[in-house]
Amino acid sequence: MPAHIKNWSRDDLLLVAIDEGSSVSATFTQNTFCAAPVTVAKEHIASGSVRALLVNAGNANAATGERGIADARACCRAVAASLGIESSEVLPFSTGVIGEHLPLQRLLDAIPQAADRLCSNGWGQAAKAIMTTDTAPKTATRELEVAGERVRIVGIAKGAGMIQPNMATMLAYVATDAAIEQSLLNDWVQEAVAASFNRISVDGDTSTNDACVLIATGASAPPSANPQDDDYARLKAAIIAVHIELAQAIVRDGEGATKFVTVQVTGAASSEEALKVAFEVGESPLVKTALYASDPNWGRLVMAVGNAGIEGLDTGGVNIYLDDVQVVEAGGRAAGYREELGEAVFSKPEFTITVDLGRGDSREHIWTCDFSHDYVTINAEYRT
Repeated sequence: MPAHIKNWSRDDLLLVAIDEGSSVSATFTQNTFCAAPVTVAKEHIASGSVRALLVNAGNANAATGERGIADARACCRAVAASLGIESSEVLPFSTGVIGEHLPLQRLLDAIPQAADRLCSNGWGQAAKAIMTTDTAPKTATRELEVAGERVRIVGIAKGAGMIQPNMATMLAYVATDAAIEQSLLNDWVQEAVAASFNRISVDGDTSTNDACVLIATGASAPPSANPQDDDYARLKAAIIAVHIELAQAIVRDGEGATKFVTVQVTGAASSEEALKVAFEVGESPLVKTALYASDPNWGRLVMAVGNAGIEGLDTGGVNIYLDDVQVVEAGGRAAGYREELGEAVFSKPEFTITVDLGRGDSREHIWTCDFSHDYVTINAEYRT
């Protein structure tokens, strides 16, 4: 639905109506400067009943003080009046420029129109409505048989910049018609986010507005009476797979990105240690610019590993691989390494950097992208 939040004619307002009795769970940004809609959504989801989501693009309604809170609440009241529900049953979300007030009247005028246009097959259009600097809508679906019934899962997300996970980075909405008890759904959204959005980084910045919402309507038969059954395990795996597909789509669409890179850390003493090293490598501007240049400057890789601050790390036990090409052996240049081998890997649109710390059995991975000239241009001109 076009609310004309910015000087554009595209859809920029999304209204999602949720069936009564659905289970809804969410995670929100850990950024201390969280946006007004995040504050209101946290309050409302704690009330225990969620019947609608409202998302606007083009304005974050962040760093807007008490007026921002009041504007978010006014939007919730308008949705409630249009759908015949309580305003506390509406979760508001915003994405866009920080520090500017919502064009409130435009939203209030558009919300009743959005309510009149509700449909059950509009996920593709919904994904477009929440885009900001995204170059393409992000959707993912799965179907599987659970307890003799076909169960569907669909998800949409937006995000291309200001991406560094600290719960979930961006906006994402995943829904299934399976019946999932509320406490179990709360656990699953945390597991899904940990396996997906908390493993991506475009630029190392955590947004003020991030949220991930998981909805289970129960329109299909419940998977089983026992959460330990195989049906539950397959359903959870499918839900996590949708989250991962959406998370990877965000990295692939990173602002100005030309490379999709998996950073894998093995031989760590703990999962926390492995992730710390992976993010240090995946977020280093020097590493990311080398990725863009297809320059296998492995000195930047060892620099990033060393910057992770791993206590007691024996650098003589560190090995680094670019796909299957060993570039660092026992802390130094691998004897068989040749520059053209590394360049061949760095020239690929997708590849893996593996760091073996040689000090334990833990392993983790993240997904990242390169920094290009276009990243600077997009962000330098973001408000113009």
